[in-house]
Amino acid sequence: MFEQTFKNIDDILYKDAGADSELDYIEQTSWVLFLRYLDHLESEKADEAALEDKAYEYILDEEFRWPNWAMPKTAYGKLDHHKAMTGPDLVKFVDYKLFPYLGEFKQKSIDNPKSIEYKIGEIFSELKNKVKSGYNLREIIEMADELPFGTAKDKHELSHLYETKIKNMGNAGRNGGQYYTPRPLIRAMIEVIDPKIGEKIYDSACGSAGFLCEAYEYMYNRMEKTTANLKTLQENTLYGKEKKNLAYIIGVMNMILHGIEAPNIIHTNTLTENIRDIQEKDRYHVILANPPFGGKERKEVQQNFDIKTGETASLFLQHFIKSLKSGGRAAIVIKNTFLSNADNASVSLRKHLLESCNVHTILDMPAGTFLGAGVKTVVLFFTKGEPTEKIWYYQCVPGRSLGKTSPLNDDDLQEFKELQKTLPDSEKSWSIDISEINTSNFDFSVKNPNGKVEMVYRSLDEILAEMEAMDEDSDEILNNIKEKFL
Repeated sequence: MFEQTFKNIDDILYKDAGADSELDYIEQTSWVLFLRYLDHLESEKADEAALEDKAYEYILDEEFRWPNWAMPKTAYGKLDHHKAMTGPDLVKFVDYKLFPYLGEFKQKSIDNPKSIEYKIGEIFSELKNKVKSGYNLREIIEMADELPFGTAKDKHELSHLYETKIKNMGNAGRNGGQYYTPRPLIRAMIEVIDPKIGEKIYDSACGSAGFLCEAYEYMYNRMEKTTANLKTLQENTLYGKEKKNLAYIIGVMNMILHGIEAPNIIHTNTLTENIRDIQEKDRYHVILANPPFGGKERKEVQQNFDIKTGETASLFLQHFIKSLKSGGRAAIVIKNTFLSNADNASVSLRKHLLESCNVHTILDMPAGTFLGAGVKTVVLFFTKGEPTEKIWYYQCVPGRSLGKTSPLNDDDLQEFKELQKTLPDSEKSWSIDISEINTSNFDFSVKNPNGKVEMVYRSLDEILAEMEAMDEDSDEILNNIKEKFL
C-alpha cells in the first residue's frame, strides 16, 4: 500500500507544471508528509494528556491543523466536500496563509532550536509549495492522509520507502553523493566504530541524515530499553549540520520517520565556523560523515582553518579532527586522491592527521560505489589523541561492476567487517608501518602489495563519469597552482 501511494504521488507531481525533477518530487512529498506526521504526533499527545486528565496545548492554531485545512471529515470519516478546499482556493491558502504562518515558528522558538516548533519554522521558512494545481494538491493530500504512522512497523516501512526516494533523487543528478551515501557502506562504518549509548555522534555535512538514522537504528537495537536510555538516544545522542535547504528538510524528515521526534540538525554552513573557537564542550565521541568533495570555498572561509585550501573536503576533515574528543573515533568518506595529492595543503593535512590521530584502517572502495558520481573514494577510520603507527588497508573488490542495476550491498563488505577485527594480511588486505611513509610528502595512498586483484570491466557510462571526475581533479590542481603563484 505504502509503495503504491508514493508512486501515485510521484505520478501526480510529474503531471503538475510546478514540479520538474526527482528533487522537486521528494521536496513536495516531504512537506505534505511532515504535516501529516505532525497531526499524528499532536493527536497522540492529546490522547495521552486526556488519559491523565490534563489539557493538551496544541502546537498549531486550529485553522492550521491537518483535520481543519487539509482533511475536514464528516461524521462518517469521509472527506467533507463542503468544507474541504480544492483548486485555486487550496493553493492560495497554502501559499499565502499556511506557509507564512508555519515559517514564523522559527522566530518564535529561536531560543529553543532543539524543539519541534523550531524545526517547523526552519522547514517552512525555506520551502515553497511548487504544486501549481490545487486539484493535484488535493489528490496528494488525500493520499498522504491514508498513510498510517501508528505502529513501529508502519514507521519502519515509511522510512524504508522514503530512503528509496532519497536514493532515486541521488541517482538523478551527478552530485548524488551529497544526498545519498549507500547504506551498506554506512552500516559497515558504524559497525567498525561501534557507538554506545551515552556517546555523542556528529555529522557536520549530514545531507539526508543517513549516518544519523543508521546510527540510531544500530544503537536502539543493541541498548537496554530503559526510559533513561531512550530519552538519551532521542535527545542527546545524534547531532548534525547541513548547509543546503533541500538536504536539511529531507534530513529532518528522514530522522522523524526513523523515530526521532525532534532531530538535532542545525541549518548552517559548518565551514563558516572558526575551528579555533571549538571548545571541549563542543566536541563529540564519534564522527561519521561523507563530506562534499570537489567544492571550492572562498578565501574568507579558508581563514577559519589552520591549513588554508579551497577544497571543501579538506576543510571538513580539519573540522572533524578539531571536533573529536580525545579518544574519539571517526569514519570519514573522502576522495582517494586525498591520500596522494602533492599540493602543500594536502601534504600538511595528511601530516597533521597522522601525527594527531591513529589512522588505523583505510577502506578502499570501488568505482561506482556512489551512483551518478565517477569518483573513487576511501574511508578513513581514526582515533584522536595518539599518532599513527600502523595502517591496515582493505580493498573492496565485489567481483562485478557496480551500477544502478547492481549497487553495493551488505555482502560486499562482510569480509571487510570480519577481517577488520584482527587486521590480518590477505589478497585484499595489508598493513604498512608509519616508518615506511615518505615524510617529504606523507603519501599513504592505496598500493596493494599482495596477490592479484580481480579485474572488473566497467560500462561506458562509468568510464565517462570517471573521466569527468578526473577533469575536476585536474582543474583542482591547476587552481591550487594559480592560488600559489598568482
